[in-house]
Amino acid sequence: MDIFQKFYDNKNEKNAYYMAKYIKNMFPFIGLKKPERVSLSKEFLKLKKKDKEVDWDFIFKCYDMPEREFHYLAIDYMDMVKNLFTPMDMENIEKLITRKSWWDTVDYINRIVGHVAMRYPEVKENTIRRWIYSDNIWLKRVSIIFQLKYKENTDTEFLKEAILHNSQSDEFFINKAIGWALREYSKTNKEWVKEFIDNNELSKLSVREGSKYLNK
Repeated sequence: MDIFQKFYDNKNEKNAYYMAKYIKNMFPFIGLKKPERVSLSKEFLKLKKKDKEVDWDFIFKCYDMPEREFHYLAIDYMDMVKNLFTPMDMENIEKLITRKSWWDTVDYINRIVGHVAMRYPEVKENTIRRWIYSDNIWLKRVSIIFQLKYKENTDTEFLKEAILHNSQSDEFFINKAIGWALREYSKTNKEWVKEFIDNNELSKLSVREGSKYLNK
């Protein structure tokens, strides 16, 4: 099954125009909205789900393609085989985060990072801690938000370190991530988040986002 040709055969130029515009024309699109992309790739991914190890050749082949839908396809595949990932795969995951980067792919890959780090706690210390201090804003962003779904399992000391090291940034995607992480954790521990916001200097955006549920 040539999934690449299948996508091209369903090109929609009108959709492609608006989809590219939505992400500030960072990447070209074929014009496949998510429901159609999922439908077109369903049988292909069903076969790929049987993989016994992560098919990095396929993932990087997708990322070599110019159109954004192929990058989404790679990540759809990664999500489907997420239990195959081990700490050995983190180097390649880092390459993806820093390649053709924008929030739409990075935040999706972030969920996979969170899954891997939950299964293999050493990933947090050996890889993600280094991302806190990276010069790459997308690695920084993931270091702040990879625990979004951890709830009571959140490592607050790690979260604190990731936020405070990056809290003086003027980068929108960093400050938004800080607010997002705090907002999500406030659903689990409102007191911790309130105290953290009260006692640390954060951007207005981070405070606004992080405080959303504190008075509810």
